[in-house]
Amino acid sequence: MTIAAGRMGRILPSQTIAITQKARALKAEGRDVISLSAGEPDFDTPDFIKKAAIEAIERGETKYTDVAGTASLRQAVADRLNADFGLDYRAEEICVSTGGKQVIYNAMVATLNEGDEVVIPAPAWVSYPDIVQLADGKPVIVPTKAENGFRLTAEQLRAAITPKTRWLMLNSPCNPTGAAYSREELKALTDVLLEFPQIWVLTDDIYAKLTYDGREAYTVVQVESRLRDRTLTMNGVSKAYAMTGWRIGFAAAPVALIKELVKLQGQSTSNTCSIAQAAALAAVSGPQDFIKDMLSVYQARRDLVVEALSQVPGLSCSRPEGAFYVFVSVKDLLGRRLPSGHVLESDEDFAKALLDETGVAVVHGAAFLLPGYFRVSYATSTELLEEACRRIRAFCESLS
Repeated sequence: MTIAAGRMGRILPSQTIAITQKARALKAEGRDVISLSAGEPDFDTPDFIKKAAIEAIERGETKYTDVAGTASLRQAVADRLNADFGLDYRAEEICVSTGGKQVIYNAMVATLNEGDEVVIPAPAWVSYPDIVQLADGKPVIVPTKAENGFRLTAEQLRAAITPKTRWLMLNSPCNPTGAAYSREELKALTDVLLEFPQIWVLTDDIYAKLTYDGREAYTVVQVESRLRDRTLTMNGVSKAYAMTGWRIGFAAAPVALIKELVKLQGQSTSNTCSIAQAAALAAVSGPQDFIKDMLSVYQARRDLVVEALSQVPGLSCSRPEGAFYVFVSVKDLLGRRLPSGHVLESDEDFAKALLDETGVAVVHGAAFLLPGYFRVSYATSTELLEEACRRIRAFCESLS
């Protein structure tokens, strides 16, 4: 007798989480492991945010809140979106959820009918296609090209659209490539979307505050206000505020969609943690200067990793414009042998052997829907990054 519902056969466990958990298990066994697989900042949550949570506990703010979040947090999120992007949202157009992942899940379950299509540029975050399939939708994967900076082009978008297309998912800066769309590149995409009034846009802006070299992040409604009535702008506090474990994401969208998200959330998790909401309120409404300090550290780490890995024979990578990942091509090393004689036939083989042989954990590119690469997270200390790059080089040089 099978326990699982049929829909569970459509999805796989999160591969980024699985690799991170394996790295933790190896560490617990006493192995010398450097994990470059987790997508979370190594910085601690700022003290003023932690203090706000403690004060909320002491005030007794430990009860249920509105399903969509406290009124003060929803207004603060609207104000932050206005300050950061010039977006004019009202509190009633905001829904606070348990992380950005729940925002995406709620949106797909609330809107997709069986067979509806969702265009997803690849490489992409591992959860996008699985969430779509859980919601009875069909992911339409559009592979982007390294020569285009791993960005979806207007021509590719147009070619992917069918009468069944319901959503476009767009992530900028992107996990896993760090690619950030310019205003002009986004405008080219929004011009296409204006021709197809049935298509909604989910813009995942979770890394929007993490851009480098003076580059500015842009979001869809900021670039094309005529798409406001069919855009869900998703963001949260996990990456820019070093608050992954607090589990707070939020959606900004037209009231009609927000009502559906709230209805679904009310019958699943209900409100997010009241204490985490108090912390998020402090984060989005408090001082933002510390983010610049984080950025300068991240940028230095990015440069270190790109320079080191670009010098390894058989590896190549571009310089990311945002987030905290480097997407490294391993195509020239596939087909080579380990000293044991085992042939590396795929990027997954490479990542598994790298972990087994050197203790460095990375995520293979196929997990992000584009084989032939691996993702390095540089959200870890400079010393560990230097040692990891040294091990990666030695591993690659050992191949024959």
